[in-house]
Amino acid sequence: MTVQPADGFSLAAEFPDPSHDQWQSLVEGVLRRSGKEFTGPAAEEALSTALGDGLTVRPLYTSADTSADPGLPGFAPFTRGSRATGNTTDGWDVRQRHALTDPVRLNEAVLGDLENGVTSLWLAVGGPGGVPVSGLARALEGVYLDLAPVVLDAGADPAPAIRELLGLYEARGIAKDSARGSLGVDPLGQAARTGTEPEWESAVHWARLCTREYPGLRALAVDALPYHEAGGSAAEELGLSLATGVACLRALTAAGLSVEEACAQLEFRYAATADQFLTIAKLRAARRLWARVAEVCGAPGAGAQRQHAVTSSVMMTRRDPWVNMLRTTLACLGAGVGGAESVTVLPFDHALGLPDAFARRIARNTSTILMEESHLARVTDPAGGSWYVERLTDELAAAAWAFFQEVERAGGQEAALGSGMVRERLAATWAARSKDLARRKEPVTGVSEFPALDERSVEREPVPDAPSGGGLPRVRRDEAFEALRARSDAHLAATGARPKVFLAALGPAAVHTARASFAANLFLSGGIQPVHDPVSVDVSTAAAAFMASGARIACLCSSDTLYAEQADAVASALRAAGAERVFLAGRPGEYTGADVHVFAGCDVVAVLSSELDRMGVA
Repeated sequence: MTVQPADGFSLAAEFPDPSHDQWQSLVEGVLRRSGKEFTGPAAEEALSTALGDGLTVRPLYTSADTSADPGLPGFAPFTRGSRATGNTTDGWDVRQRHALTDPVRLNEAVLGDLENGVTSLWLAVGGPGGVPVSGLARALEGVYLDLAPVVLDAGADPAPAIRELLGLYEARGIAKDSARGSLGVDPLGQAARTGTEPEWESAVHWARLCTREYPGLRALAVDALPYHEAGGSAAEELGLSLATGVACLRALTAAGLSVEEACAQLEFRYAATADQFLTIAKLRAARRLWARVAEVCGAPGAGAQRQHAVTSSVMMTRRDPWVNMLRTTLACLGAGVGGAESVTVLPFDHALGLPDAFARRIARNTSTILMEESHLARVTDPAGGSWYVERLTDELAAAAWAFFQEVERAGGQEAALGSGMVRERLAATWAARSKDLARRKEPVTGVSEFPALDERSVEREPVPDAPSGGGLPRVRRDEAFEALRARSDAHLAATGARPKVFLAALGPAAVHTARASFAANLFLSGGIQPVHDPVSVDVSTAAAAFMASGARIACLCSSDTLYAEQADAVASALRAAGAERVFLAGRPGEYTGADVHVFAGCDVVAVLSSELDRMGVA
């Protein structure tokens, strides 16, 4: 039955399609009401967001933004998934990482994870942070090795760990065709991390062995995490993974493997970040690009890339680590929707040391909730068909391919690492991103935004130090603000109080609240405690309030109108009361009383670091 309103117009009648110009006109009106005058394309550009790699996210995507045919899931170019069913059969593989040196503790953690939702194990073996090779059998005691795939991370010399694992399969009667997982041999990844020469002979040996005898094991990992963790962008991570994959193909085919056999020995590892759409597009673009490589090599059917996504360690914070649960949930969502076959969610306390049982539980349950309660794995390529995701996939793939070609022109991945090209390129990318972080254009919740100085610290057992070498650095988004907070902590321990700033708020709360909140948030991010008592001051009360605060500096907070009327006089009163520096929340205007202006987009790290230096906070 069609419902007819009083005037006879049918509610079921089709609405006319608005034009792009009509939408743009409405955007102009909204911007005009906010005090900004933009017309035409400039209005749309004002709402656009710049990403790395020269990419821009526009506010509106329409059918005009359709991309090239992405194909069908399970078929070249594999943009929509490496398998026709995607993750709809059993969901994605929940792969937990373990880095414990005690075999008994590792065994307890492994069995607990497998009993509660984890479906494969990623084990650090050997080195300062891994279980000794001799303890691997004890660590895997009680584990059904024909059901739980094992992925090794055995460092620069994986041979002893591989022999031990293969020996366990034989000793426990596991048929060779029932073994599952990855040996994790990664010559170029190790070269990137340590600065050493890649060792190809061993990689080729294990790849040939797996091809002949262990059809369910992949010998090589193409690990792009070192490039992400050194500050690389999404396109750089993809381009370098392609270059690494091509180098592996060259080595394996030169040793007698066919292109199809060589491709079957590779598992690609990527970082998943809290930008879920970029993560989705990155994984889809990676499959398309690798399919193109396989096609050029004469084996188009071998281009179904096996993907392992790991939530980004760069985004994990040491302060307010509980927020990391939100970050890893978004990253896991992006990885699952993007089509990764295996997903590792780093525990929320990953940046603080060895995770405890609660953190591992939350990590593994993140995947379980997304699959079992949110049903994300019930649809193959759920983002497919989105004009935004398809366009972003296209643009990211183009940027990554261009960088891959640049690396190939430089002689390939090994040569690019050896010459310093990769290091220099990633350093430049991170330097540009660091500027955005310092200006809080890329906010970090709990660190540069909404920090809590009185939060209870989370203590964890430290991770053994890895040997230093000439490899790529590891960066964190929180590192600049963490340095400021550490200085504040040291000052608190030495003196019993943190450095303080008095917020001199002028006028009623309705006038000054926005800028007072902004200023408080800004100073807190550097470990400087704001004192906002009383709520409002004027030229007659500012001096007494400042002296009672115990602060050495002050910040004026109010509207531009009141600044013009009172800022100079109040600043003079504060200085007379002993204020060593007077800040003002707002861009420079006609008022001249402030020593420093703080505003949205200013270099917060530089401002606060300079102030801590001036105050003698070491």
